Amino acid sequence: MGGRLDAAAVGAPAVMQFIKAGKLRCIATGSAQRLAQLPDVLTVAEQGFPGFEMTQWYGMLAPSSLPQAHADKLAAAAAKAVREPAAAKLLESEAALVIGSSSAEFARFIEAEQQRWKPVIARAKIRPD
Repeated sequence: MGGRLDAAAVGAPAVMQFIKAGKLRCIATGSAQRLAQLPDVLTVAEQGFPGFEMTQWYGMLAPSSLPQAHADKLAAAAAKAVREPAAAKLLESEAALVIGSSSAEFARFIEAEQQRWKPVIARAKIRPD
């Protein structure tokens, strides 16, 4: 918006208000399906890159020493909170897809993400500094 970038890959929640205001133009979404908030914007996969999916996600993490019963209680409270009408309305307006799953489901999701991105990181020779 400052005129310094020609393009950027940014999570929808951070820029949805600017897209809706006409200050930014969304040329594709990285989600598997089109966003309900931007029904005319094609996904990257629809634009010739089948299988492409890259989304921004958030989750709660805790030390591995936290007892599982406590982790489950926190996960249940977080899942309930994101489904509260005010929170759900805000998240939906920003094109955030609410999942709110159990700690076990979230652990499986993280494992799948690690496996999906591992070859990309290796191929690009990305190393932590």
